Amino acid sequence: MSARKPGPHALLFILITIFIDTLGFGIIIPVLPKLIAELGDVSVSQAAGYGGALMFVYALMHFLFAPVLGNLSDRFGRRPVLLLSLATLSVDYLIMGFATGIGWLFLGRLLAGASAATFATANAYIADITPESERAARFGLIGAAWGVGFVAGPAIGGLLGEIGPRVPFFVAAGLALVNVIYGLVVLPETLPAERRRPFRLTRANPLGAYRALRPYPLVMTLSGALVLYFIAHDVNPSTWTYYVIHKFAWSEAQVGLGLAAVGLASAVVSGTLVGPIVRRLGETRAAAVGLALTATSFFGYAFASAGWMLFPWIALGAFMGLVMPALRGMLSRAVPEDQQGELQGALSSLMGLTAIVAPLMMTQVFRIFSAEDAPIQFPGASFVLAGLLTLAALVIVLRAVRHPTRSTIGEAR
Repeated sequence: MSARKPGPHALLFILITIFIDTLGFGIIIPVLPKLIAELGDVSVSQAAGYGGALMFVYALMHFLFAPVLGNLSDRFGRRPVLLLSLATLSVDYLIMGFATGIGWLFLGRLLAGASAATFATANAYIADITPESERAARFGLIGAAWGVGFVAGPAIGGLLGEIGPRVPFFVAAGLALVNVIYGLVVLPETLPAERRRPFRLTRANPLGAYRALRPYPLVMTLSGALVLYFIAHDVNPSTWTYYVIHKFAWSEAQVGLGLAAVGLASAVVSGTLVGPIVRRLGETRAAAVGLALTATSFFGYAFASAGWMLFPWIALGAFMGLVMPALRGMLSRAVPEDQQGELQGALSSLMGLTAIVAPLMMTQVFRIFSAEDAPIQFPGASFVLAGLLTLAALVIVLRAVRHPTRSTIGEAR
């Protein structure tokens, strides 16, 4: 298909895609433990083990297949990969909704992880349709769509779960399918045939993708910073609930309120502040500010002595929304246009890898320092570790831009 100029619906479709992807994930959170317990005839406590295994399977498939889909989008265009990904997501939710055993849930997560191209390909699409100077702000809008979906998903899922534990899965499937139909009508292709490149299996894997990006030193250096940042970032989804229940005895409602505050603050920062801040400070300083404030918020969580003290740190931590848009803007200018999908696939693969490592690391640190026989009782230890990792990422970013080498930003084209 030849590329045509994107109309006003193109960006809206991308944002709706990210919103629905996050919403669909959030919708099933409140009911998944109950469904696992029902299918496996186990207690909720035992269901947590299956839930962790489902997260692991999803993250592993995401890690392995994100570069494949990124490279496919560079070969065949963004549109078919996005639409196929959304269609597969709909099938995933249907499989889980109709599941008659635990095995079907694992099949659904295998499919979802393997087809999780929405973020990688959406970012490549944004890079295609946006001038370099405006990319960071557009990437920020993706963060805002994620934040809104993160707020709305669990709330809607909880309400639908009152009807039945399978209802949220069918609603999520319907939303994904409706978005496929919408995309078929309004979404143009943005990668013309002359800017496409052949698909090669040697590049369509995590190692191959980074070998192909090796000529761009900034990409390689900032990838190291991103690994540290992603691991630190994942302390929240992996440890937050356990931490606030253990230290502050929060109820389920208070946990939900805290998570909603995280999503809302993230949406506000990403949707309204990223663009102006990046335009005023530039991408490098915006990323540095975001990393510094993120590290400060992690330390604030760790040393908070009362539950209410977490909310100011949530507000400050929302400025982590500066980090990825600014860094993605820098990275997207460091590679040619026909490698945008490969770049975004490689970044998405990194996120998948750290999603495997981070929960194991952070939850074990929490367990060790919160156990009754711990030599030092300090439940916030995992947040201190996250803060230190974020500061290390900040140092790498600053060193990378202060000591640029040839072909760091845009010269290796």
